Amino acid sequence: MQMNKQLRFAIVGLGHIGKRHAAMLEAHEECEWVAVCDPVPLDIRKEGLFICHSIDQLLESDTKFDVAIIATPNGLHEEHALKALRAGKHVLVEKPMALTSYGARKMIDEAERQDKQLFCVMQNRYSPVVIWLKDILSKAILGKVCIVQVNCYWNRDERYYTPGNWHGTQELDGGVLFTQFSHFVDLVLWLFGDISNVSGRFANFAHQHLTEFEDSGLVQFDFLNGGGFGSFNYSTACYNNNIESSITIIGEKGTVKLDGQYMDRIVVCQVKDYDMPVLPYNTTPGHFQVLEDVVRVLKGGSSDSNTVDALKVIKLIEDIYNVRNGAAGL
Repeated sequence: MQMNKQLRFAIVGLGHIGKRHAAMLEAHEECEWVAVCDPVPLDIRKEGLFICHSIDQLLESDTKFDVAIIATPNGLHEEHALKALRAGKHVLVEKPMALTSYGARKMIDEAERQDKQLFCVMQNRYSPVVIWLKDILSKAILGKVCIVQVNCYWNRDERYYTPGNWHGTQELDGGVLFTQFSHFVDLVLWLFGDISNVSGRFANFAHQHLTEFEDSGLVQFDFLNGGGFGSFNYSTACYNNNIESSITIIGEKGTVKLDGQYMDRIVVCQVKDYDMPVLPYNTTPGHFQVLEDVVRVLKGGSSDSNTVDALKVIKLIEDIYNVRNGAAGL
C-alpha cells in the first residue's frame, strides 16, 4: 500500500492513553488528528475536529480517516477494532489487543479479510536499552540463559479504583497482568521466546473491595529454548507509590539487570570479555515511535506486524490465569 498524503487518524476513547496518542499525532508532521469519540462530554478546542460519543456515530458519519486508534477500556478493544476494520479502516489498538486469545484471533483474521493493517501498541520495545538487550541475547553474548527474574511492584489504590470506573472489573479490565504488566510479559516473550510449565501462587492482599481479581502473583515457568527457567513476580499492593520494575538475567557468561519504569536503565552489566557500548539517550516517547512505524507501513514500507506477538502475550496471560483459577478451585 502506498500513501503519499498526510494520514488521517480518529481516536476511539480519550482517557489518559487516548490523550497521549492525541499529543503524538499533533507532534507528527505526517499525521492529522481528525476525529474523536468518547462517551464522556469532551471540551476540546481544535478546529475541524469531529467529536462524537460512540464508535458507531463515528463510523456512520461522513468523516474521512485512514486509521482508528483504539484506546478504550481493555474489554472493548475487540469490539471496537472489529467495527473499525469492517468499516475499511486500519487499526492501531492499545495493549492488550483483546482480553481473550479467541478475540485476538478474530481481529487478526478480520484484518486479513478486509486487507487492512492491524497494529498493537508495544512501546517498551523501542527503548535503546531493551534494543541493546535484544541484540546481545540474539548474539549469545551472555551464553546460555540460565535464570530470568522479572519483578514488577507497583501501587494501585482507591485513587485508581474509583467507584463506577472500569478499572478493577473482570469484564473491562481483565486483571493486572492485562492492564498494568502486559508490556513486561511481552518483553519476556520477545527477548527469550516461548515458555512452558507455568505454575504460580496468587492473592488479593489490598484490593478485596476494589477489584474482581488478584493484585499479586508469583509465577514460574521454563523456556522452551535453551533449558533455562524464569519467574514473574508482580503486585499492585505496594503502599503509596510504584517501587520496582526490573529484569535480571543470569547467563553462563554474565549477568545483566535492568530497571526503571519501562526497564530502560542498566544497573548491572557484568559480562565476560565484553565492553559495554555507549547507548543513545532515549528522547523520543515510545508511543511516537509506534506511530512512526504505522506511518512507515501505510506509506509503503515493509510490514513487520506484531499482532502474532500480541496474541502470544494474551495466550500466556490466559495460561497464567488458568493456573490461578485452578489454584482457587474455580
